[in-house]
Amino acid sequence: MIMTPHGSRTLNAVALLVVCGVLIAAFIAQFVLGELPCPLCNLQRVGLAMVGFGLCLNLLYGSKPHHYGIMLIGGLFGGSVSIRQILLHIVPGTGAYGSPFLGLHYYTWAGICFFLVIVGTAIMLLFEGQFTQLRDKPNDNKFGNHKLAVFAFCLMLALTAGNAVSALLECGPTVCDDPPKDYKLLRELDAGG
Repeated sequence: MIMTPHGSRTLNAVALLVVCGVLIAAFIAQFVLGELPCPLCNLQRVGLAMVGFGLCLNLLYGSKPHHYGIMLIGGLFGGSVSIRQILLHIVPGTGAYGSPFLGLHYYTWAGICFFLVIVGTAIMLLFEGQFTQLRDKPNDNKFGNHKLAVFAFCLMLALTAGNAVSALLECGPTVCDDPPKDYKLLRELDAGG
């Protein structure tokens, strides 16, 4: 099976939309259900942002092995954090963090997602045809007029910025509360004013 640069760009855009979907689900849990992310949850979001960064690089500059390497590092980082959190709550009677979704907690779903990222990235690295240079016309933008890629890229940028702001509001410039009770920076600013 041959993977063309255009086919790779499409698959990377779809994968980036899936990563965005996971981050949107995290925001829904945070803002609609009122479940503030714990410090480990925030670190898992960093792992997703790293995966998204690698996908964005593939969309901007074409697929490159080192972009996939960034995705693998993000997947390994996020996966190890989610496994750590699963192990914290696996012993009966130790409780769990957050409400379950389809019978599993978010950190378990994150572990599954990171596993799939690692496997999917490894499979994509097997297709060498995607690494050939695209011959874009001089007037084409970096995305090669690929609207799905542009949308996915912009959505990822917005979600990453939103996560950064959310983490700053929740943790302030210091260590995050565990478990989080409120948006610490807002509370401290309100108490000081």
